[in-house]
Amino acid sequence: MSILPPPADERIVIENAAIATVDAEDREYRSGHVVIAGNRIESVGEGRAPQWLQGVTRRVNAEGHLLTPGLVNTHHHFYQWITRGLAQDDILFDWLVALYPTWSRIDERLVHAAAQGSAAALLKSGCTTAMDHHYVFPQGGGDILGAEIEAVAELGLRFTATRGSMDRGRSDGGLPPDHAVETTEAILLASEAAVDRYHDASSDSMLQIAIAPCSPFSVTTELMRESALLARRKGVRLHTHGSETAEEEQFCKELFGMGPTDYFESVGWLGEDVWMAHCVHMDDSDIAKFAETGTGVAHCPSSNARLAAGIARVPAMLAAGVPVGLGVDGTASNESGELGTELRNALLINRLHGSPSALTARSVLRLGTMGGARVLGRQDDIGSIEVGKLADLALWKVDGVMHSSIADPVAALALGALPPLSLLLVNGRPVVEKGLLTTVNEDRIAKAAADAARELASRG
Repeated sequence: MSILPPPADERIVIENAAIATVDAEDREYRSGHVVIAGNRIESVGEGRAPQWLQGVTRRVNAEGHLLTPGLVNTHHHFYQWITRGLAQDDILFDWLVALYPTWSRIDERLVHAAAQGSAAALLKSGCTTAMDHHYVFPQGGGDILGAEIEAVAELGLRFTATRGSMDRGRSDGGLPPDHAVETTEAILLASEAAVDRYHDASSDSMLQIAIAPCSPFSVTTELMRESALLARRKGVRLHTHGSETAEEEQFCKELFGMGPTDYFESVGWLGEDVWMAHCVHMDDSDIAKFAETGTGVAHCPSSNARLAAGIARVPAMLAAGVPVGLGVDGTASNESGELGTELRNALLINRLHGSPSALTARSVLRLGTMGGARVLGRQDDIGSIEVGKLADLALWKVDGVMHSSIADPVAALALGALPPLSLLLVNGRPVVEKGLLTTVNEDRIAKAAADAARELASRG
């Protein structure tokens, strides 16, 4: 079950920290304070917090630290935690062909172990909200979606779980093997059931559901159209992979007679309630359509590099007004599983376009916080340090040997090594203290994941 927020009359005070609020004015404080009442931010400002506050259960002297909003992960595949380090030198399509047979043997027990490993890595790297795109549901695998939801709730991570799907097997011109796909009817029924069972639309929600067919090369046009209609009828968001590789673009042109963006438009998949993973191969007209419709993008720099997919045009997307957040992607194509390191990777990789200011330390921090919140439709609740927002906060130690000589604390986070995480709050509750999880024993997670990886490999 999820961790309940503290009572509203209990307060945590964090003071003497450098603070990057990532609010609309990008306000920063050289030595400031934040007061948290229950699960909400009550005040933020320069200097120390008032000493007369009532109900203070904890005061944190954060001298030598940077306080930021918790990071928001907009694309992941948690189950891949137990298939890391495989197909190390393949492009996307070859990588998928190599791994689909293994993934088609997962079940709820293995997914629970994998989800806890993935969630632990995210929390320990400063992530407070994550989504997961799970789309492999083998027959006889049990309640896989329920298993990962339970696993994540135990760790205290705010979660957008997606009911993913594949209904186009190899015999129908798709990429996955036939035994790894479901029928269109079964997918739609299961997707609606997942929304009805789990989705919490409240502003305090720790769990939301989105509907997420896997990709143009693994689902039918009927499933894309019907999923969009279902999601809008149920009031939830839509997610899929889009324009990840040159091979995908060619696949779409051969199968549909058009590129990925035009195909998405033709099936009702552009809009403010939609976000796509990757979007590497986008021309000016594609970016303009995303900007005009408010369609979001999950930028996954490490995975894009690992699979040699290319460099997404993030600066051009931002200039056009496209909502962009950061994503880890599956840990079989980004073995670190950390979101915090994606800040640095996004900044450096996007400067390879040739501009030293293509992205800055502060613009990648915004991508990783408010950008992600906007992509997930939660910008009113999370993503910045503002009065009334949920208390999802990351406190980074930047006065140690790796960071003490970096003049700018935000640069220490975005350009330096990932700083140690002294405290991570989700919904006002500490879930990481001094770099360690507070909710579940890390050794237990590590052993369960290793055992699950060995068992899955042996099922071949």
